[in-house]
Amino acid sequence: MKIEKDTERRKLQLYVHIPFCVKKCRYCDFLSAPAPEDVRQAYTEQLKKEIAVMGSLYQDRCVTSIFVGGGTPSMLDTGQMSAILSQLAESFVIAPDAEVTVECNPGTVDADKLRAYQNAGVSRLSFGLQSADDHELQLLGRIHTYEQFVKNYETARQLGIKNINVDIISALPGQTASSYEKTLEKVIALQPEHISAYSLIIEEGTPFFELYGQAAQLREKGKEQRLLPSEEEERKMYTLTGKRLQDAGYMHYEISNYAKDGFACRHNTGYWLRRDYLGLGLGAASLVENVRFSNAEKLKEYLTIDFMANMEKDSAFPTQSVQLSAAAVYREELSVPAQMEEFMFLGLRMMCGVSSAEFQRQFLKTIEEVYGSVLDEQLKQGLIERTKDGYCLTAYGTDVSNYVMSAYLF
Repeated sequence: MKIEKDTERRKLQLYVHIPFCVKKCRYCDFLSAPAPEDVRQAYTEQLKKEIAVMGSLYQDRCVTSIFVGGGTPSMLDTGQMSAILSQLAESFVIAPDAEVTVECNPGTVDADKLRAYQNAGVSRLSFGLQSADDHELQLLGRIHTYEQFVKNYETARQLGIKNINVDIISALPGQTASSYEKTLEKVIALQPEHISAYSLIIEEGTPFFELYGQAAQLREKGKEQRLLPSEEEERKMYTLTGKRLQDAGYMHYEISNYAKDGFACRHNTGYWLRRDYLGLGLGAASLVENVRFSNAEKLKEYLTIDFMANMEKDSAFPTQSVQLSAAAVYREELSVPAQMEEFMFLGLRMMCGVSSAEFQRQFLKTIEEVYGSVLDEQLKQGLIERTKDGYCLTAYGTDVSNYVMSAYLF
């Protein structure tokens, strides 16, 4: 592995997409699907090629975090995952303290896999538990039981893995604040370093949308429905999450994320702060030097890309883009107003809020010059409050965060 000690080198985060899963969960709209072994192997080989070419484009960068997500990355066999991680280490300059995360679904890992991850430099695991109730897991279409999750979690601890995240979901069909609290209690008892607590979103194109889409629309309009928890019950769950996790020693640092001291997810924080990140693999998105670009989303198309030829001839995009990607099929250079929008609606997801000094450093204008009337109105409404550094959401503003953030779009 190439280790970078020169702090002057510009920083970069990597996201690696593994688009395979054992079966599609009923609520999931991510770019993922089951695939046979030969397809997974072909994808692994193609991904390694992309990594090698892209690494050659970014030798002036120091990688501070790597996140292998999906799909279900842990569905790959040990050799495939080790090959991908080894290619990353060979192709990119990686910081000595880089945060390297692999997403794992319970039931798809064992001691041998986890040991191989460690040997390849993985320092953080993210387990997709979602619920500690087996009935709720079955409703969601998960492939595992709570017992399987606990077994995998304990195996990771026995191997000495010291940074673990657990994902959970609230506002499930038929769920109450009381039943959700049982999941919270069980997860807290395990004392993971990080907990991501999301509220269920009914996404179009999923089986859940067919079952609950109409109920979700009624709830958004404030009308009565019986299939999903009410907005009031959902707020109770969110408030309960914050209180129970704070009491257990977790810092609420982002709308849906909680961490023990020193364990906030470096990779996800980079997204909210608009730090440069490079996406590798099927459909992976990137933000580099205020240019957003993304890879092909069709597997057959991705598997036929000649990354080296693309890099050499710059066939897809003019000038600068060839320095950023050898695989992108979409590219957008963000205007200054678009950058400002993202600064606000992404930054306000962080509980510490947005920095006035950083806004002025990036855009050469004060935040009040650009958004003064919006800020004044939201301060009056109690949606945001001033901090010593800038502005952040209030508890009320967090409850209606989508509404608050929409006001910063030009």
